[in-house]
Order: sequence, then structure tokens, then C-alpha cells
Amino acid sequence: MRISSGWKRWVGGLAAASLLGACSAVPVYGNPVTSAPKQPPHHYFSVDWWTQLVSPSLLEYAPREDARPAYDEKNERVIVLTRDGLVRSLGAEGQEAWRFKVGNRFYAGATVDDGIVYVPSTDGVLYALDAKTGEPRWKYAAGEALATEPVLTNELVLVASQSDTLFAVKRATGELAWLYRRDPPSGFTIHRASTPAVRGQTAWVGFSDGTLVSLDLTDGGVRWERSLAPKSGQFVDVDTTPVLDEAGRVYAASYSGGLYALDAESGDVLWTSVAEGITSLLVHGGVVMAVGDARLDAYLAESGKLLWSNPLQERAGLEPVLVKGMLLVPVQRSLLFVDPRTGRARMAWDPGEGVSATPRVVGAKAYVLSNNGYLYALRLDGRSG
Repeated sequence: MRISSGWKRWVGGLAAASLLGACSAVPVYGNPVTSAPKQPPHHYFSVDWWTQLVSPSLLEYAPREDARPAYDEKNERVIVLTRDGLVRSLGAEGQEAWRFKVGNRFYAGATVDDGIVYVPSTDGVLYALDAKTGEPRWKYAAGEALATEPVLTNELVLVASQSDTLFAVKRATGELAWLYRRDPPSGFTIHRASTPAVRGQTAWVGFSDGTLVSLDLTDGGVRWERSLAPKSGQFVDVDTTPVLDEAGRVYAASYSGGLYALDAESGDVLWTSVAEGITSLLVHGGVVMAVGDARLDAYLAESGKLLWSNPLQERAGLEPVLVKGMLLVPVQRSLLFVDPRTGRARMAWDPGEGVSATPRVVGAKAYVLSNNGYLYALRLDGRSG
């Protein structure tokens, strides 16, 4: 079902409810498919349109969509990967332009550039599809479930697997240029993977053995490696996507070892925080925002001083995005709208079964994929106080 026209200024509604203990009473607004329209106390966004992509299954419990929508700027389409194993290209009002069947669910979204859609699949194949038609240009059989959004350089596509391998594939041909692999630790690890960060001819990427590695993009050679984890214990993974700032620092976190700021060139540790459970990072305006299991924190990038901390209780915060003066944080059961100055959650939106995938922001619009397989185009209206 695709809704447009008469509902273009809809903003959803259920009665206000308490979501996060430390955030006081956060208003929750619900699913437009099942709820009557009701204007929220502040005008955060409107829904331009929505469309159902995945049909519900009676045997499916707690459905989850992990893949962040991508945007095809050249054709003005949204590229969506869903748990039914389909890649879809959707037009300006949600109409389907093409689809490509992979067969397995996805752990991460696609990347689009210069008319090509790069699709990481859990069937172990990296696909390059024509963005206009969906026809395959090439495919690379990695043989391992791919778990991160592809990262593009001038000549390479970088993608990491669930099995601690970083693949560098030639953009022009789909041939393997090089790979870097680490042995996973014994015991339990987190079911996530670190997306490489790239600047110039260098990549930084984390691994489940608790190590952050800096690699030369020319041949995959190691520039430096640094353990961010305790010497013993479980869940030592560095699954955060490393983030870089203009001061030459790189930030990453081990799930059990805390948050680290390092010199990006040498790997020297500049400061650390003992906060555990961090899985995602974002740097903006000299502030590092850290999100993870039961936590949402902000630190001064220069010193590591804690500015504020927002406990999420049982919720697991996933990769956030900053837009229009608000921090949008998926917490599985809903999408939180957080004031980045204070960490206070202003409202939560549950479009049905919550949100796990990071929204894709294009200008003043955010594309949100709900866990029940609906894609929403939200018109963001700026900071509401």
C-alpha cells in the first residue's frame, strides 16, 4: 500500500507514554497504518508518503530491518534492501522502478555512486547493479556474509564480512585487489561488523578481537594496529565505524573496553573512557556522541570529558544521524528525536515494530525503513524546542 496526496501533512499519534526513565515522559507517536492522525505538541516532521515493501508473516516474530536506505541522486530514487532478499529502486512517491532478487536478508545497506548500486549480501556476494535498470554490471563472490555498507575510493570498493575479513574490490571490474583478515577471538562476540573509514590512501577498521587497524589502501598493508580491549573477557569487539575529525584524531570503541581517541597517523592513544557497550559513534562540532546498549553519551573530542549521559535502560541505541538540529537515534522499538545539546529525548516515533536501520537524510527529507518493512519519506521541519 502506498499513501500520498491527502496525507502529506500527517504526523502520527498515540497518547504520550513514558519511554525512557531518565528522559522523563517522552511522547510516543505511532504507526500511520494503525493509528488515527493526531498532531504532536511540536512540529518535528510530516510524512510525505509511505509504502509497504515486505508482507508480514504469521511465523515471523519481532521482524527487523537492518539495512539503511541509500539514495540514487542521478535518478532521484531511493534504494532499499529488505529482509525478504530484495533490492528495490523507488521513485519520488514510492513507486517501484525495478527490483533485484538476492534471496537472503541484508545486514547493511547499499552504496550508490556514478550510476552504480553496490549491494553487500549475506549470500557472500558483492553486487554492482546499474542504478537506472537494476541489471548486474559485475559481482564478486567473497564467500563470507557481507555485513557493512560498501565504502568507495577512486578505484576500490571496501566491504567487511561478518567473519573479520575486509575485502578491497576493484570498482571497474569486480576483481579482488587485496584482502585483510584477522582471526576472531574464542568465546562470544557481537553480531556486528566495523565499516571502514577512509581518508586519502588510508583506511581504519575495527575487528572482533578488539583491535583497531590502520591500512594502506595501495596494497592492504598494515600501517599500525592498536588493541582497544581488555586482556581477557568476552565481547571485546571493535564494531564501531571509526570516525575522524579535522584535528587528526580517530575515534573507535571496544564493546567491553570503552571509547578511545587516537592519533590517526601513529595510533598513539590520546584519551580513553571506560564506558562499555558502545557500538556507534558520531563526531560533530568538537563533540563525540556515543551510542550503544542502554546508553547515549556526549564527550568533548579534545579531552574526552563527559558532557552528558542519557541512559536508555533496556534499549539498544543504534547508529545515529544528525539533521536539522536534532539527533535521530534508532532504538529498535522506535526512532528517538534527541536534542544534541543536552541529550534529552524530545519525542519517539514508532512506525510499526520500531526502527533499527539508520535513516537516510537527503536535504530536508529523511527516508526511514521500519522493522515491519514499510518505507517512510519524512519532511523534517527543523529544531523544535
